[in-house]
Amino acid sequence: MATQSATSASSSSNIPPPPPPKESLGRRYKFIWPLLLAVNFSIGAYLFTRTNKEEKTEEEVPSTVVTSTSTPTSVSPATIPKKLDPIPMDQQKELFKWILEEKRKVKTKNPQEKKQIDEEKAILKQFIRAKNIPSF
Repeated sequence: MATQSATSASSSSNIPPPPPPKESLGRRYKFIWPLLLAVNFSIGAYLFTRTNKEEKTEEEVPSTVVTSTSTPTSVSPATIPKKLDPIPMDQQKELFKWILEEKRKVKTKNPQEKKQIDEEKAILKQFIRAKNIPSF
């Protein structure tokens, strides 16, 4: 019996212990998840506030109130429209072509809208085919 216990002791020392179970990737890096969520939330909040600010600046129209209506000189220079340079003919035609393509994509709901869009498309086609486009 003594020999049996000696051989069993020597054989148990030859067997390596079982490897520890592998942890999943999520549990292994569990300290990173809160950091990742916080970073994503802050980026989302930044983008949300930035787009809201841009929309507000586009929607805001500067309103100037004229206090006295007796003299036209009381109007501030900000309300007087500035003259813009004329758009070259080729760029106008490209713009009209683009508008025509967008009008073709519109889905109408009633015959009146369809008739109005068809009229607008006809006018755009006339401008595209014309040699000289009238200035407004």
